[in-house]
Amino acid sequence: MPNSVRVVRSKLREFALALPEAQEDMPWGERVVKVNNKVFVFLGHDKDTEQFGLSVKLPNSKHSALRLPFSSPAGYGLGKSGWVSAKLDDQSQASFEMLRDWVKESYCAVAPKALAEQVQPDARKAKAAKRAKAKTAREGSPKRKAQAEGRAKSTSLRLGSAQRTTKR
Repeated sequence: MPNSVRVVRSKLREFALALPEAQEDMPWGERVVKVNNKVFVFLGHDKDTEQFGLSVKLPNSKHSALRLPFSSPAGYGLGKSGWVSAKLDDQSQASFEMLRDWVKESYCAVAPKALAEQVQPDARKAKAAKRAKAKTAREGSPKRKAQAEGRAKSTSLRLGSAQRTTKR
């Protein structure tokens, strides 16, 4: 880890507390950060200076996180629900950016939908907006307009409408 354990822990704590409606608590003598009274990150005990324990809920990246040598499924049965624990020290090869992304993913998994979307907009909505923008751009090109008009004025459509009027 490029930064010392204490620095990384402090930066992660600051990041977690900066998320919308996040608050700190100390149940069981362990520092946790909650949103809507639900824990989204366990930051361990303050006494630890040599190493640093972190537990987060990772519904999307759990499998890749568990491949890392310093991580394991969280205890007390939480691992079954996607919680991952990491034991980090100065020798660990965990970047602050990766750990920050884990905290953000955990927050989004635990927080109410409206708060989670403030941090990480819904990917489906973003894709739909991107498709709508691309469709508008395609429809706006002169070539596409000419093709669309040509299809609308095809002879089969005109004959079909003429036949309909004569039968009536």
